Amino acid sequence: MAGQSQADASAFHEFERAGWERVAGDYHRYFAELTTRFIEPLLDAGDVGRGSRALDVATGPGYVAAAAARRGADVVGLDFAAAAVAVARQQNPDLAFQVGSAEELPFPAASFDAVLMNFGLLHVAQPELALAEAHRVLRSGGRLAFTVWGDPQSCTGFKIILDAIAKHGDANVPLPEGPPFFRFSDPQECTRALTAAGFTDPTVSEVRVAWEMQRPDTLFETFLFGAVRTGALLQAQQPEAQEAIRRSTREEVMRFAEHGRLRLPMAAVLSAARK
Repeated sequence: MAGQSQADASAFHEFERAGWERVAGDYHRYFAELTTRFIEPLLDAGDVGRGSRALDVATGPGYVAAAAARRGADVVGLDFAAAAVAVARQQNPDLAFQVGSAEELPFPAASFDAVLMNFGLLHVAQPELALAEAHRVLRSGGRLAFTVWGDPQSCTGFKIILDAIAKHGDANVPLPEGPPFFRFSDPQECTRALTAAGFTDPTVSEVRVAWEMQRPDTLFETFLFGAVRTGALLQAQQPEAQEAIRRSTREEVMRFAEHGRLRLPMAAVLSAARK
């Protein structure tokens, strides 16, 4: 990434990997209801169907791999965190999962018909390298499809938590420098990066859902316990600030109550292209 040294990239990679070793189980507990909502559009964008050979990069608990297998695909799930792979294997004992990096895929060239990443690109230290690796392992005519979160204006959950940190906490705590979290929320940046990696016919669309919560504290707890970058930011706050952030988040979530249910508007940017 321009402006990022190899040392920075290595530090961020290790920060993310260690974070996912720590929160793999909590991610499954807190994020499953939300992130699984984007899987079917992702698989459609990747042209995944019966007989497809698919790679699920940054598989986490294996949601995408399992959905691809239900479509009849021959799928492998890969994650750089051994704890995430362990959760994926526990959830999907009949599927193949292995530890590996998106930036150095452990597969020969032209091995897959589809490469899929559901929010995984956000956690990669060198996104261009991950896109280049996806291009390498795809067969001619194969497709890459990935999702990232939309910007905070379209993702109410992110806006609420980030606004609360800015108002009541310290957003400048020392964390390893990584790529901007919302970089690929910009459709033009997605198209540019895909084209630079050698892909053709890029498409970028937005998928909107409502994040339903049972309790107003769920949003704060999800980011505190189930996320890496934002979780580290919250955990670094002074106790008084952290409690103020929790209160503020709870109050804002309550503004989205509808008929006794809490529903936060959320959006993902879905990008796809062909090799």
